[in-house]
Amino acid sequence: MTTLAHRFDPTVLREYDIRGIVGQTLSEDDARAVGRGFGSVVAGKGGRKVAAGRDGRLHSPALHAALVDGLASTGLEVIDVGLGPTPMLYFASRTLGVDAGVQVTGSHNPADYNGFKMSIGTKSFWGDDIRKLGQRCAAGDFVKAPVPGRVTPHDVREAYVGRLLQDYRPGKPLAVVWDNGNGAGGEILRRMAQRLPGRHVLLNDAIDGRFPAHHPDPTVAKNLVQLQDAVAREQADLGVAFDGDADRIGVVDGKGRILWGDQLMAVYAREILGEKPGSTIIADVKASQTLFDEIARLGGVPLMWRTGHSIIKTKMAETGAPLAGEMSGHIFFADRWYGFDDALYAAIRLLSIVARSPSTLAEMRDQLPTVLNTPELRFPVEEVRKFAVVDEVRSRLAAAGARVNDVDGVRVSTSDGWWLLRASNTQDVLVARCESRDAEGLARLKAALVGELGRSSVRAPADL
Repeated sequence: MTTLAHRFDPTVLREYDIRGIVGQTLSEDDARAVGRGFGSVVAGKGGRKVAAGRDGRLHSPALHAALVDGLASTGLEVIDVGLGPTPMLYFASRTLGVDAGVQVTGSHNPADYNGFKMSIGTKSFWGDDIRKLGQRCAAGDFVKAPVPGRVTPHDVREAYVGRLLQDYRPGKPLAVVWDNGNGAGGEILRRMAQRLPGRHVLLNDAIDGRFPAHHPDPTVAKNLVQLQDAVAREQADLGVAFDGDADRIGVVDGKGRILWGDQLMAVYAREILGEKPGSTIIADVKASQTLFDEIARLGGVPLMWRTGHSIIKTKMAETGAPLAGEMSGHIFFADRWYGFDDALYAAIRLLSIVARSPSTLAEMRDQLPTVLNTPELRFPVEEVRKFAVVDEVRSRLAAAGARVNDVDGVRVSTSDGWWLLRASNTQDVLVARCESRDAEGLARLKAALVGELGRSSVRAPADL
């Protein structure tokens, strides 16, 4: 063992990945330590090979090089798949005979963020795994090989695109606008769109870690305005957007209306449950009650679970669910796919459904039950304070005898509907959402949530 002890800024060791601000809480030394620590874990389990990839952020090449150096120092052979979306790294991990995978990515976060998403075998590396990795690094408990492992570049782009297209089921030709948001999925998107039938218009397909067009987070409505305008201009059937590493999808219909994650899940669930009746389908606590009701109506078993891509993937594997999804746009298919979140694949499945349906996507959206709800509201709270606020609210609600689902934060049900408050695991924010059948009920739910925030000395966002 070597004693190159390394301590991370405590804020970067998140629940399901490692994430921080480059130059402030995250550095190349951190990346090298991640490589040494994670490589030591993999080697300790008898692993021999690990795949490594990176997104298109300006600091990702340097972090990636340091990561690879750390991995190789443990004696592992590193299969370097280079620049591409996070799902491409997952695909490589499943198909190249490696034992683990690491992606350097800041995901949907601002341009100054970066981090690492990890997996061993088919399982995400998260929670206690990450906490123990931090402890291992602090203790300098690293494997040091006599000779560093070999680093082998391997281009998987063509294999990945071919596998994505393998599950496209053709029908009527579609006009589709795609907004890559200058994220890491750009090259894969270009290759994919060239081979799909129909007419395809690409926006911001150049990979640019400065994200000059707009921030690449399709859960925020203002980031979809360019896509909505292009769908209208092109008279397209639908528009699709990706986040910075293309594991989150955003969709607008032919009328320019946003389909949020739970509405997309309802569209996917109809197809899945038509082919696999009785299946369990998982959605996170932010999803509309109408989704859970729709899954049950279609003969499925709805399961509400905690938010987080690693958390959802783990629960999906435990239950054998063929489909899972989050309001954040992470959609997971184990039906014909590998069970990981992949926005490019989710887009292929959506296009297949729309192409083979007599209905447009807009008509499918109109068929869904109508409720009034807020979007996912995210507002800043200090990193050291955000979880404490949720705990305080939970304690007060318990004392008041409220109906609370606390699988992830607090989801409070009343005769008006429900409201949710939870702490983000990726940013220093609290997340809130409310849903009711009518405007009066929604106003009462909002007021209750604002009141609880006030009791914890947190200013509610202006749009709540």
